[in-house]
Amino acid sequence: MIATVVWGTGNVGRAAIRAVAAHPGLALTAVVVHDPAKVGHDAGPLADLGRELGVHATDDVDAVLAEGPRAVVYAASGDVRFDGALTDVVRAVRTGAVVVTPALYPLYDQRNAPAELREPVLAAIADGGGSLFVSGVDPGWGNDVLPVLVSGLGSTVDAVRCQEIFDYSTYEQPDSVRHLVGMGQPMDYQPPMLMAGVPAIVWGGQVRLIARALDVEVDEIRETLDRRPLETDVTTRTMGEFGRGTQGAVRFEVQGIVGGKPRIVIEHVTRIHPSCAPDWPRPPSGAGAHRVIIEGRPRIEVTVEATDEGENRSAGGNATAAGRLVNAIPWLANAKPGLYDALDVPIRPGHLRRA
Repeated sequence: MIATVVWGTGNVGRAAIRAVAAHPGLALTAVVVHDPAKVGHDAGPLADLGRELGVHATDDVDAVLAEGPRAVVYAASGDVRFDGALTDVVRAVRTGAVVVTPALYPLYDQRNAPAELREPVLAAIADGGGSLFVSGVDPGWGNDVLPVLVSGLGSTVDAVRCQEIFDYSTYEQPDSVRHLVGMGQPMDYQPPMLMAGVPAIVWGGQVRLIARALDVEVDEIRETLDRRPLETDVTTRTMGEFGRGTQGAVRFEVQGIVGGKPRIVIEHVTRIHPSCAPDWPRPPSGAGAHRVIIEGRPRIEVTVEATDEGENRSAGGNATAAGRLVNAIPWLANAKPGLYDALDVPIRPGHLRRA
């Protein structure tokens, strides 16, 4: 059994705890939290698992890492504290642990990441013998291995489009939704996540991963952006009220330009309420979906819907993102120490639950 720590109990962390607890080759040995109110609580209820796991949350990072865990799922956010997340991850890697995380998005495509990000990680790997694998929470597999896999089903590929279509009204991350993305803010508010150049920083690595798999060079990364206001006041279950006239929907693309045309595109369509921007792409059902469209011969379209944490909760994307990371741990534990990306780490078969 691989001793595994889950660091963080937010949307991804809860799903990671459930995934570790269900994996026959992993043993949950510690859960790290930031909120003092969660310290001492059993990991099972914290993860909405419906049972206790006998592992109690702690905020003593030093003590947890001193135990020398073989693996760490770093599920704390890197959106508003990227430097802090990088410091935490480097610290865990230096102990010799296999670390998996969605927090360090510039390392999705680690080969092309800035030297100031790669070098601390590589130094920690050299010092401690650990490894790092970063995959996105949007979820990463939907913007790298899935489109690459589906592209291999046709005879010709003209363009690849990956879509996340999501309703934020059931999401439980108000700081990110209201301030980073700008939902409920005046239309003249500049959301940090939508500032020119930021989407390319976050998702450009995934565009380059697809390009590398398809053996093409991306000439440049371009962005498009559209925003829509709410036409009426709305109230959400998890984040309260959003006013009429404030931002209610966002649609943007991160385009990989090949031969002068957008040939590899990652598109996000997000709403705070289903009534906003009704003419934009919508999920077949529920709160969200992830879609891959291969333009070529034949044209191929694959839509994936995932639900978790109850039928009215929209955490399915988080759960599959966490599953991709957690299920990669055994492969990474058997591989040589290193810095890995999604094209390096295979998706492993799941585990059929025994009755």
